[in-house]
Amino acid sequence: MDIIVCVKQVPDPETPPASFRIDPGTNKVIPAQGIAPVISTFDELAVEAALRIKDKHGGKVTAMTLGPESARDVLKHAMAMGADEGIHLLDAAFGDGDGWATAYALAQAIKKVGRYDLVLCGRQAADWDAGQVGLGIAEFLNLPSVTPIKKVEVSDGKLGVERLVADGFEVLEVSPPALLTVSNELGEPRYPTLRGIMMAARKQVTTWNAQDIGVEASQVGARGARTKLLRLFIPIRESKCEIVEGEDVVDAATKLALRLRESKII
Repeated sequence: MDIIVCVKQVPDPETPPASFRIDPGTNKVIPAQGIAPVISTFDELAVEAALRIKDKHGGKVTAMTLGPESARDVLKHAMAMGADEGIHLLDAAFGDGDGWATAYALAQAIKKVGRYDLVLCGRQAADWDAGQVGLGIAEFLNLPSVTPIKKVEVSDGKLGVERLVADGFEVLEVSPPALLTVSNELGEPRYPTLRGIMMAARKQVTTWNAQDIGVEASQVGARGARTKLLRLFIPIRESKCEIVEGEDVVDAATKLALRLRESKII
């Protein structure tokens, strides 16, 4: 089975809040010094889901990303886990796109790849949490999609999928080619082995620009975006403490209850 996994580079979610900064003029996150960006958590799980299928049934796993030069690191991470190839969509034209523009570029790149049975994405990115790109790709490629999923198995040429719902999960059968988005209920992803890291370091990453995938600059990136970010800001969190005293414990408890009632907490 030929599988394409879309992965994204994001700021490390473990970045201390005190180190998190934004530029309100450009509405962009300022990278924290000394803290490297990482592969998005759900996308790493999508790689794991692909590798579990490959372990059982063989085939080929191709990791694909869209982003700046540094995004090559997430492809190397996926290849160190066990992915066979990496494709990097790298072009200034791709910059500052929204979910629509990103999904369109990735879909066009997947068309260029040609043969595939399954496309896997994380259920949402660990930075914006929008959950739009995977379904956008499915729409552009006219693929059946299931989201989010906790398990996928291959049997008799069909995909057996467990889809998460509010009170449990549904069991579905999907015919490939299809697109699935993977959730953390899949389980822990494997760690890259030393051998895997060394092999990934020797592998070449394929780089495609906008012209390579047959798109105009006006269709992708900021020029192709359908949404506009009006404001990016860090929420202000404030807390206040009020000491309620009394002549004794009973009096203090009574006054506390009255104060809570005045504040409409009880």
